[in-house]
Amino acid sequence: MQGKVAVVTGAAGGIGEAIVRVLGAKGLKVLGTGRSVQKLQALNDALAGTMDFEFIAIDATADEAPRAIVDVAVEKFGRLDVLVNNAGSFNFGPVDQTSDAMLDEVLGISLRAPFRLCREALRVMEEGSAILFIGSTWGLYGTPGGGAYSAVKAGQIGLMQTMAAEYGPRGIRSNYIAPTVVRTEMTTAFWELDFFRRTNHELTPLQRDCTAADIGNMVAFLASDEAGFVNGQTIAVDGGISTTRYVSPAAILSLIHI
Repeated sequence: MQGKVAVVTGAAGGIGEAIVRVLGAKGLKVLGTGRSVQKLQALNDALAGTMDFEFIAIDATADEAPRAIVDVAVEKFGRLDVLVNNAGSFNFGPVDQTSDAMLDEVLGISLRAPFRLCREALRVMEEGSAILFIGSTWGLYGTPGGGAYSAVKAGQIGLMQTMAAEYGPRGIRSNYIAPTVVRTEMTTAFWELDFFRRTNHELTPLQRDCTAADIGNMVAFLASDEAGFVNGQTIAVDGGISTTRYVSPAAILSLIHI
């Protein structure tokens, strides 16, 4: 992948930074996007001398964002080979408790913005390019409290599959990565809840947290030539929680002794 160019949205967050670092280690040049100039500059400073990294601070939902992002990528690096739609909003709740403002925020960041950015990126992408979505297992099955969050994650899968069919003949692959909850700064408060922590650990066959590096490594694989015949797929990075009925022995014993 040496010399290829990637755009990573939400680059300064926990998952985004891991993706940037892994792609950089593979020889890609990366344009990171996000809303915070300070966070992007801090990431740029941390990466100095280790990889080719540029950034653009912009609200992904802004009307001018898609054209600006793609233009900067081409201006700085001359091409665009990989688009990683990573930016999102961890805003969820029951449907009957979801306000229009909450709904519009999630739809705007997680569905409208990536749709428009994909549309713009396709203008310059060539054969061998890859479009990736960082979604969630919450888009694969019903989850109480999922509300708008689950709806847009499922919507991303529909968009990905449509593009896989539409642009596969051009040699442009589209795939979706569905992580379980990743331990990052954004999710720290949830991991401190005993119920949340136990639910994730005791129902997961691989009994450890999902890390941002796990997601970065999957992105690197799907962006590579080694995944050249992988198209239109949803790949869960979740330790097996979405496809098994595993319950840890400790959890079973705790139920027996209630």
